[in-house]
Amino acid sequence: MTMLRRRAWPVLATTAVLAAGVLSAGPVTAGKPLGDNVAAAPAPEVSAFDVAGGATVPFIEQEAENVAHNGTVIGPNRLYTTLPSEASGRRAVTLDAVGEYVEFTLTAPANAMTVRYSLPDNAAGTGITAPIDLRVNGSKVRDLPLTSKYGWFYGSYPFTNQPGDKPHHFYDETRTMFGSTLGAGTKVRLQVASMGASSFTIDLADFENVAAPIGRPAGALSVVDYGANPNGGGDSTAAFQAAVDAGRTQGKVVYIPQGTYFLYDHVIVDQVTLAGAGQWYSVLTGRHPTQRQKAVGIYGKYVGEGGPSQNVTLKDFAIIGDIAERVDGDQVNAIGGAMSNSTVDAVWMQHTKVGAWMDGPMDRFRIVNSRILDQTADGVNFHIGVTNSSVENTFVRNTGDDGLAMWAENRGGVTNAGNSFVRNTVVLPILANNIVVYGGRDMNVSDNVVADTVSNGGGLHVGNRYDGVNGPTGVLGTFTLARNTLIRAGNGDYNWPFPIGAIWFDARNEPMVNATINVTDTDIIDSSYAAIHFVSGTTRGVNFNNVRINRTGTFAIQLNDPGAASFTNVTATGIGFTEPIYSCLGSGFTITQGGGNSGWNTKLPNTYCGPFPPPNYGGTTPTGPRIAVSPGALAFGDQQVGTTGAARAVTISNPGDATANISSVSVSGDYARTTNCGATLAPGASCTANVTFTPTAAGSRTGALSVSSNATGSPHTVSLSGNGTTANANLALNRPVSASSYTQVYGPGNAVDGNASSYWESANNAFPQTLTVDLGSARNVGRIVLKLPPSSAWGTRSQTVAVAKSADGGGYSTVVGATSYTFDPATGNTATITFAATSARFLRLTFTANSGWPAGQCSEFEVYAS
Repeated sequence: MTMLRRRAWPVLATTAVLAAGVLSAGPVTAGKPLGDNVAAAPAPEVSAFDVAGGATVPFIEQEAENVAHNGTVIGPNRLYTTLPSEASGRRAVTLDAVGEYVEFTLTAPANAMTVRYSLPDNAAGTGITAPIDLRVNGSKVRDLPLTSKYGWFYGSYPFTNQPGDKPHHFYDETRTMFGSTLGAGTKVRLQVASMGASSFTIDLADFENVAAPIGRPAGALSVVDYGANPNGGGDSTAAFQAAVDAGRTQGKVVYIPQGTYFLYDHVIVDQVTLAGAGQWYSVLTGRHPTQRQKAVGIYGKYVGEGGPSQNVTLKDFAIIGDIAERVDGDQVNAIGGAMSNSTVDAVWMQHTKVGAWMDGPMDRFRIVNSRILDQTADGVNFHIGVTNSSVENTFVRNTGDDGLAMWAENRGGVTNAGNSFVRNTVVLPILANNIVVYGGRDMNVSDNVVADTVSNGGGLHVGNRYDGVNGPTGVLGTFTLARNTLIRAGNGDYNWPFPIGAIWFDARNEPMVNATINVTDTDIIDSSYAAIHFVSGTTRGVNFNNVRINRTGTFAIQLNDPGAASFTNVTATGIGFTEPIYSCLGSGFTITQGGGNSGWNTKLPNTYCGPFPPPNYGGTTPTGPRIAVSPGALAFGDQQVGTTGAARAVTISNPGDATANISSVSVSGDYARTTNCGATLAPGASCTANVTFTPTAAGSRTGALSVSSNATGSPHTVSLSGNGTTANANLALNRPVSASSYTQVYGPGNAVDGNASSYWESANNAFPQTLTVDLGSARNVGRIVLKLPPSSAWGTRSQTVAVAKSADGGGYSTVVGATSYTFDPATGNTATITFAATSARFLRLTFTANSGWPAGQCSEFEVYAS
């Protein structure tokens, strides 16, 4: 028996959040308290610190809504672009009048505090700054300045600072030391003394007892001795660079004494230790006053510029930048470049674009015991050929994009491999995922706690997504996702017509079928929509073992695209929708069950297929009549224009607990149906509609079967698609296509764009190479035409090509073995491959030789029925 090391879950609050739409939930806002005007603490939401695992942090966190206050509780609410949706636990306290306060009572001695808060923006989008009183046991200590300078982004990506639609990234954090150690029981109050802003929203406070400054190590060089100014005056970049260069040549530690240092540009480190007096004492900040693309940062040498840097240690200081916008091309990250055999230990990173954006190739790089806060983009990104590297015991909050990411973008075939994210706590990424792995080989994401995804992502994500994640840089080998806890993860995506699950898999670049992905000993708590989600292309080889799902907004499992997964000891309670599984795929997704499953599998193979229901956060299952249609989509393949194909069956059922009254079952497009359904469906009853397809013209022919009834979400539809064919229909035109590699701008899309002058070309001297087209559904095919550009500059050449097929993107079988084909400009640089008619959705060309150039080349990959 596998022993889980999880502690018992806390009791979850049962207050419902009312649904406000298919992909969002509206607010429930408490009014101001009565009586003595001090609010009683509401039932707390589960916190990232209520469960085992994650980072060991030096602070004790208190949520504003759970302590004494006389303000207004906002939330809970998970609707993107609303203030509570970005609050920890989705609740906070707004103070909007003089005298209003939030008061924390210390549970342990502390001499420092970090406050997470939000102020409104100004009309110019540059933010406002306003003080709030910091009081200890009733006496004012000082003004604590708060600002909205580093928040408030607008629009869809890429974001702007110009006020408009889709406001987000509302919160920021400030830290302060009290000047003395306050004992347990001390009351620390934040109180509005003047209305420098129209409101002050307090989310939480972290209290800690910071150790004394670390002294200068024996024999160490000091940046001050090289001219660095610890009082914040002038530009200390050159002084820092001189100090670290001397430390490298002399083999000595370089020390950053207590103080604040302005750096207008990067300091390049190699074979040196740069150590400060502590994260609260040695602070690096600054940005070039005119060249705004330059800012404080500690960087390794890039490959091609003498890098990667080697044997670097960065420890015990803070980089608190001045980045208030997101410009992806600017290198304004706290840490960057390439560093091998190097460590970042106990470094505080805040107000930069990315905490650490590492561009490989590089090997054995570690970030440990650090804090990454308030970034405009990612917290960490391991990008291009980062291997055997890790982020460990690190706390990440309020990133503008993925919290912790690995992105194996293909640059010359080098991939990420052997990396790990372990024992981290990642909360409130404002965009994208808490933790994500985009491609790579043999990755480990374990013992993390993630919470409160806001938009466009989930808690944990593995995907063949983003540029260059395919072929040798796709998801390969063994992925381990073990002993992670996900709290309020997943969300309603504002770009896509479906919500995203807490753990999700996306194979949009190419099928994700060449890896084993093991998800074990995992807790999914109060997911915003589905707990587990598969989408965009075919994913197989995922194994769930000892996974506990406790409350979902909608489904336990959401299946948008084909694949296969195994489930053992996967239990679910508090599912938000009547049917625990969403799928319109029929047999297109294979669920293999081991023992010990419960709460989600009792109605298999029946699943729900219909409009996505609004999330139900009340922990109760909806009742009443329901309508489910299965499958949710029917693809009829190729059919000659004017002829009728074989009938396909659609099952209409009522999985609810009351009779469903059916008012109509209709079809649209080039489709017809017969049905055995009457005017009603009793609970548990079902009927069958048989659909036929008679195309009236060549090309894609879509339609729908629609069931109208008194059930929630009516009408319920099945998408119908088929292809009217003639002898001259190119089935591959403008279809999704992928390649094992490509050179410069000669990407695989050029091979299906209908333009013979554009072309795909693989990496040089790297045979075999593949070019794969997805026809969208099973098609009857019997002829392939390959073209090269018809220019006289393309001399005659022969290419050796094999053809294979697949029904789902995996398990390819040979259609035509490797054969040499001649491309001659005199005959249009065209080669035709004919074969016995066969059914295929995916067709793959494998190039193994080219007499004219050491790469696979193709300007048009055309597919025909015969």
